[in-house]
Amino acid sequence: MYESYYRFSAKPFQLSPDPRFFYGSKGHRRAMAYLEYGLSLGEGFIVITGEVGAGKTTLVRNLLRQLESENIIAAQLVSTQMDADDTLRSVAATLGLEHEGINKSALLKNLEDYLVAATRQGKRVLLVVDEAQNLTPRAVEELRMLSNFQTNERSLVQTFLLGQPEFRGILQSQDMQQLRQRVIASYHLGPMDADETRGYIEHRLKMVGWVGNPSFSDAAFAELHGFTGGIPRRINTFCDRLLLYGYLEEKGRFDVAEISEVIQDLRKEVAHQDPVPYGATRPIDGNSTAAPEEGGAALTQRVEQMERSLNRILPIVRKILYVVSEKNAGEGGAEAGRGPA
Repeated sequence: MYESYYRFSAKPFQLSPDPRFFYGSKGHRRAMAYLEYGLSLGEGFIVITGEVGAGKTTLVRNLLRQLESENIIAAQLVSTQMDADDTLRSVAATLGLEHEGINKSALLKNLEDYLVAATRQGKRVLLVVDEAQNLTPRAVEELRMLSNFQTNERSLVQTFLLGQPEFRGILQSQDMQQLRQRVIASYHLGPMDADETRGYIEHRLKMVGWVGNPSFSDAAFAELHGFTGGIPRRINTFCDRLLLYGYLEEKGRFDVAEISEVIQDLRKEVAHQDPVPYGATRPIDGNSTAAPEEGGAALTQRVEQMERSLNRILPIVRKILYVVSEKNAGEGGAEAGRGPA
């Protein structure tokens, strides 16, 4: 919708990880160096942790894109609360091996045969496990056992574990002692600072043909960083909404006022609200909790706030409907102009 208004070639802030938009902040460059170092060793486990939306998956996909011409077989596995056997079956399925209706010993034999054959062909198998914090201890043990498959010269499989911050604590537990001994490198991917946040936004905009429209004030970038905390996925969500707002309000420049307007709208949405204790309700400003009972003044304030929200939304809805109706009318006219065949 806003892409044509700002003359973009595509959406600059989509939520799905896309290695084409990879931005090398200081933290992301360092994490990439750890991945490349671990890959050069060809064995053991590499652990990358970070907040939700910090860019862990994009990081690995960017690495894999660089390795497309090399003899790397990458198997990507998103971990859920799977038990040990399910984990092995998922690995086998990702590699295209038989995995249903066979026992564990046959499953392991299939995996070992595949890994040996890949090595003989000069190929390396890389297992990438996302959401590693969801792995059960038994599932982790099965992954560790896979690392025991090796020839005289080298290990047959290498594993990257990507997880949220709590995975660091999980690794320190007594159950993970043997896995820790196999970890050859680990890195925690933190949020970007204010300058990196600005660079990240400008980088993604330039990737779709941005030449300064819309423009951002320095204060707008600072406000935007404060709200998103420098987390890439939060930045993407916010900037996508900001550009939609700019299109609907016909804005060519964003300052603190525009950033604050979008922040207030997002704070009223469930996806952008902090958790609320059970039995409490969220007040209008979205910053604290209140008792379930509301007095007359509070109720009046809530109604007035709803009215103000509707007054802001209605013009936006009208504009969307107008654009859609104009587009449909144009298509109808073109169809009529062609006449019968």
